[in-house]
Amino acid sequence: MVESCNLQRRRLLAALAMTPLLPGVAVRAAERRELTLTLTGQALIAHDLCSEPYPGLAEVIAQVRRGDVAMTDLETPIRVGASGAPTRQGLFLHAAGPDALRCLRSFGFDMLALANNHAGDFGRAGVLATRSAAQHAGFATAGSGSDLAEASGAACFKARGRRVALVAMAAGKIRPGVAATSSGAGINELRLTAAGTPDQDDVERILQSIRAAAGTAFVVACLHNHDWRGDMRVTQPWAREFARSCAEAGAGAFFSHGAPLLHGIELHHGVPIFHGMGSLIFHSRTEPGYYPAEVWESMIAHLHRRDGSMRQLELVPVVLNERGDDASRQDETRGRPRIARGEDAQRILARLQSLSAVLGTSLRIAGERGWISMD
Repeated sequence: MVESCNLQRRRLLAALAMTPLLPGVAVRAAERRELTLTLTGQALIAHDLCSEPYPGLAEVIAQVRRGDVAMTDLETPIRVGASGAPTRQGLFLHAAGPDALRCLRSFGFDMLALANNHAGDFGRAGVLATRSAAQHAGFATAGSGSDLAEASGAACFKARGRRVALVAMAAGKIRPGVAATSSGAGINELRLTAAGTPDQDDVERILQSIRAAAGTAFVVACLHNHDWRGDMRVTQPWAREFARSCAEAGAGAFFSHGAPLLHGIELHHGVPIFHGMGSLIFHSRTEPGYYPAEVWESMIAHLHRRDGSMRQLELVPVVLNERGDDASRQDETRGRPRIARGEDAQRILARLQSLSAVLGTSLRIAGERGWISMD
């Protein structure tokens, strides 16, 4: 069963917390007094990056491993024997094998959000197969389950004696029959009404999950949002309001994906809200030029906590290659992350600074890093 933060469900948490990392994964520094949470853009992974190391991969992995707890949004169903038949065809059918999960573990990820618009690319059976494969690989997972209660619940991970919880949900372009129900498997859907606002029953269910987990853990909320309204660069007003509600319910951090590019960072009562983190891995099979250039830019965010309080945010710019490193293997060698340097780093950070300023957040650029003080 998926581990929750309820007192009744601790066995899987203990097992996951004690699961050793795959060979070659460095042990995190235990001597640090602070707790660092690392958040990244979504992982739309279709190919095992780790089996074919490329220049720059080690630097990205080193950044992810800096976190005492690292999490991302897995936007690719894991195709195994128990998966159902595909529910879509063509360029936007996504799938990966279990080797992709092993790669993400080697990156250093501990927790995966599994609620998104591609989670149902293999139907309900595929939702459960992905969840089972991810948990078997050692991940704590949130956002999907055998019923709505399980899909809505928080997953937990224990790092250096502290509990971190993840509550995950998805809005927009969810395929029919994929949302979990009171008696059916699926994902934790945040439905949108005809007026384009969140269904209040769904909102309250999600906020209740956050409240319940906040009693025993530091809670991170993750929204996969495909409600773009024609412009993927714009954070919709309802999404900002929903993120603030999650913060007020007890989430200590909020991050969002869906639109595959960066949005601004907002601070609400001291809670960092990442309205769009782009993609860490983007194995899209679209033609070059299909997406705007900003889609191939992202960041890794380190949330530094000390003495139970958020102290500062450290933002590491990331650039992805739109054209494959090997022209004869375009799909397999594109969408690879590298730490941005020089002009690339300055451009990404300056854009993030501008986007965040509109939301009232001051972002300082120092060298090739961005910093937001929480003091």
